[in-house]
Amino acid sequence: QVQLVESGGGLVQPGGSLRLSCAASGFALNTYIIGWFRQAPGKERERVSCINNYASTDYADSVKGRFTISRDNAKNTVFLQMNSLKPEDTAVYYCAIRRGYCSVSYYSYDYWGQGTQVTVSS
Repeated sequence: QVQLVESGGGLVQPGGSLRLSCAASGFALNTYIIGWFRQAPGKERERVSCINNYASTDYADSVKGRFTISRDNAKNTVFLQMNSLKPEDTAVYYCAIRRGYCSVSYYSYDYWGQGTQVTVSS
């Protein structure tokens, strides 16, 4: 059974850091494309970052230079290191998987985790 579980969210002050984890079970994470998405209240879900089977990465312009996606195949886990956090980064963050390539379209991803809340506020 495919399962994705996010963790690591919380409340952080502007300029702070968090590391999100996406732990996978039921399949080998390195055989899929993994995307991190976020959704703020009243906004559409947007793709923040993506990593493919070859560990090539992609980032939204809004997080480039601040966020880093990585994968630990031994732990079957993907991470999102978030630095220099801003209030506009506040959202529920999700990881999701698909085959093929790093798509920005959330509807093209096949499996999703339950999400983890990130709140950036002083």
